[in-house]
Amino acid sequence: MRLFPAATLLLLYALSPLASAQAPAAACTTTPVAGELRGLTSGGQKRSYRLFVPAAVAGRERLPLVLDLHGTGGNTSGRSKESGFEALAAREGFAVATLQAQDSRWNVPVASTRADDVQYVSDVLDDVAARSCIDPARVYATGFSGGGRMSSLLGCRLNGRIAAIAPVGGLRWFGPCPGRAVPVLTVHGLADPTNPYEGHADRGGEWVESVPEALAGWASHNRCQPKLTQDKQAGPLQTLRYAACEGGAEVKLLRVDGMGHLWPHAEIDATEAAWQFFKTHPMR
Repeated sequence: MRLFPAATLLLLYALSPLASAQAPAAACTTTPVAGELRGLTSGGQKRSYRLFVPAAVAGRERLPLVLDLHGTGGNTSGRSKESGFEALAAREGFAVATLQAQDSRWNVPVASTRADDVQYVSDVLDDVAARSCIDPARVYATGFSGGGRMSSLLGCRLNGRIAAIAPVGGLRWFGPCPGRAVPVLTVHGLADPTNPYEGHADRGGEWVESVPEALAGWASHNRCQPKLTQDKQAGPLQTLRYAACEGGAEVKLLRVDGMGHLWPHAEIDATEAAWQFFKTHPMR
């Protein structure tokens, strides 16, 4: 029988899967941040974002991160008040980065003459990860209107870093998209005059396909069953979904009959709905 030196046996064990499974995770420290505006450079331009990390989770392990994007003409301060994600994060224990578009308008559809907002979001993720303790498998994107269109683009172009998306009043399909299946939740008012449910608004390519067509694009990308089903519900809120999607990456629409162009808190709380969806969809 061949005998191995003790040092060799220790090295073989250290490299084994059993040793890796038993090795403790790297220490991670989280510092509270009470809605602080932070600057960074992206694409050679000065940009900023607002970061919130609740005090209740200081010292805990890696946190989920929600990227919250304002609508056209908005800003980080107004968006944080509109969505209320920071208040929810304080109760639920996750971080929020509220992003700021250049000139308050996201570059989507993408124009080469404007700032690269996909790169900006990637740079924000790097900056947050360098300053706070974030779980890379639980990074999510949501936004309203123009921010919804931008979060749709992130699901397509940055799905190696974004676990799931929840556009409100702004779902788009920018396929074909490379990469993994992406869980999608969207909320839209059937009476939205700005981003009509039936699409075909004359705004230079911003709002061409209908919401159902955009939803179908995501369902095809996620390899869902082709049939769209609708739950039987009383009242203005209706749930439409595609089932049996690859890796559990469901595609779901919460449609509110009679609702216009807004981030809802009445018929449905879009903030709570997005977070509950995100909680069940880490990166796979």
